[in-house]
Amino acid sequence: MKRTIRTTALTVGALVGALGLQAGPAQADTTAPRIDLRVLVVSDGGPATDAIAAELDAAGTPYTEVDLTNSDRPTIDAAFLADTVDGRPRARFQAVVLPDDNPFATGSAEMAALSAYEQTYAVPQVDAYTYARPQAGLQVPTSGGYSGSIDGVRAQVTAAGKAGPFGYLDGAVPFEDNSSTVGESYAYLSSPAPGADFTPYVQAPIPGTTTQGSLVGEYRHEGRRELVVTFVYNQYQQQFRLLARGIVEWMTGGVHLGASRNYFAVHVDDVFAADDRWDTRLDCTPGDVDCAGAAGAPSPIRMTPADVDYATAWQDSHDFTLDLVYNGSGSVDQREDNDGVDLLADKLIADRDRFRWVNHTYTHAFLGCEQNVTVVPWTCQTNADGSTKWVDRATIDHEIATNRAWGQVAGLPLQTDELVTGEHSGLRILPQQPQDNPYLAPALADDGVKWLASDNSRDPAQRRVGPATTVSRYPMNVFYNAGHAAEQVDEYNWLYTSRAQGGSGICEDNPATTTCLPAPLDTATGYGDYIVPLETRTALGHVLSNDPKPHFIHQSNLAEDRLAYPVLSGVLDGYDALFADNTPVVNLRMKDIGTELQRRAAWKGALTAGQVTAYRIGDTVTVQAPDGTDVTATLPGGTTLGGNAFGSAYAGEVSGWTVSDGNALTYTLPSATTAPAAGPRAKAAATATAPRTEVPAGVSEQVPFTPDH
Repeated sequence: MKRTIRTTALTVGALVGALGLQAGPAQADTTAPRIDLRVLVVSDGGPATDAIAAELDAAGTPYTEVDLTNSDRPTIDAAFLADTVDGRPRARFQAVVLPDDNPFATGSAEMAALSAYEQTYAVPQVDAYTYARPQAGLQVPTSGGYSGSIDGVRAQVTAAGKAGPFGYLDGAVPFEDNSSTVGESYAYLSSPAPGADFTPYVQAPIPGTTTQGSLVGEYRHEGRRELVVTFVYNQYQQQFRLLARGIVEWMTGGVHLGASRNYFAVHVDDVFAADDRWDTRLDCTPGDVDCAGAAGAPSPIRMTPADVDYATAWQDSHDFTLDLVYNGSGSVDQREDNDGVDLLADKLIADRDRFRWVNHTYTHAFLGCEQNVTVVPWTCQTNADGSTKWVDRATIDHEIATNRAWGQVAGLPLQTDELVTGEHSGLRILPQQPQDNPYLAPALADDGVKWLASDNSRDPAQRRVGPATTVSRYPMNVFYNAGHAAEQVDEYNWLYTSRAQGGSGICEDNPATTTCLPAPLDTATGYGDYIVPLETRTALGHVLSNDPKPHFIHQSNLAEDRLAYPVLSGVLDGYDALFADNTPVVNLRMKDIGTELQRRAAWKGALTAGQVTAYRIGDTVTVQAPDGTDVTATLPGGTTLGGNAFGSAYAGEVSGWTVSDGNALTYTLPSATTAPAAGPRAKAAATATAPRTEVPAGVSEQVPFTPDH
């Protein structure tokens, strides 16, 4: 993706004149300007500016986008960029993001206005993806540099990068190489131009040399600061996800609305129960609804006490807590069939405080429509008048209340307002059941349920169901009905290969399915060599996307071959290899995830409605929001709000939510952050390490290969 780059050569006087401001020290010496906490994103429709906009969206950081490809766009001039409020000069944007170092025509008045604006108000500029050239502080690649693919390259954060905006990283920035046939990352690698005031922040070896070439660096010139990025990316690629926080940190000086953290939670469903096993001969699961006519003999998979010991040891070694989503009748049935003995339940109850626990209903009953399972796929039964026959309110209430009572008797440390129904049933399931069971919401009210799990692959948006709010969960493609790796691979092959190769043909019938295989996997090696890396990459992508939604697996995945652990360890070990100790994985329980998602939705609504005003004057940040609005901000360590320390430490900054009472929230920044930095910004004071914590509330622009569930 090469782009013709142009520059505008103006003197300092011409820059200031273009903005229409007075030159020299007479400009507002006694009155500090107001800098609005909003980013200007100038887009050309390319993936790089879109990626930065997506990062701002996810964090809840307000921005204004100007699309250069839109003929009706506003003109970027002095009046667009700055004005006066109550007699005080106001900069309407705290940072500028451009597609490259100068996307305008030669002699552009818009670029002149931007340059003068950045000079006058010390506003930084991000060049989202630019050619390496002297106008961006770098030598052209033909002068000992490199232009081309950097798929699979392991870049490194420099000492200046660690001391500045990328201090949350351990050092390595690996570039993806997910396909041998698709180019995923194109870059220009080069050294600083002679005499340029340029500081590399992220660099990689120039092929064929021992010289490091810059991929991300800061160029200071003519009173301006630019973050120069010389590789292309999209919002899903790991290399961008690793650097996105630092790009925002650099452009805002660590002072902005919104917040970003890296979340990971794992729900283990069906605990105390057993899961039916895939039959490699029948290509279905005896005992479940996918085996027509009750074919085959069920072969249950159930954890053992040794599996519990393994789980607690694994948690300790990874500083992580699993959420056990339980069905009490599984233990009751086990005791009835074994003269009162259930060693698994005894062990889990003895170790109950080592885990978090969530109600999964008593028998795991299907709580939507009454199912006709004599056909595959199943259908909803109907009444005589043709209406859907629903599972009744009393049955739903019994499933919820009985399981809760069983757990309380067992001493499980429950949050009684959390619920995961069996198979997320009761909620709509397409195509068979296009609406929620109308008796579900009243039953949730009966039992005080406020947080209800949903399947992100079917029902991703948070929504209300009576008194409850949904919490979408990501399904991991580690199958519930496989205890051994060979079973997992056999079922995977059945689902994702063609009929000619012995598969189900789902991929032939649904060409958009991205998980389809060109050939069956080897049942002896396919799990470790193919499925584990793919699932690890998918889950880690969620972790790096400021996405708190939990993932879910099943108790069978902790039994027998313990199939879940290679994926879970891959996510956490991979994360630890990339991030500094001050940026731990945040491991929340379900209700806290629900609260976080709920706050974000309300915050986004307030921003979209134009109900939030935020600006900085000197070392004071003022935010005005409607009464009752949860306000989110990221600020330097040592910031105070109302005389008290603000937020909690994360990634070298502090961030958190504050409920507005309708009056202005006034944050006082540490004095060291008053003046914009002229060089690499020092790390904030709050860089203390922390464990993973349960904090309450010509380039292919390829999207990474993501499985369907």
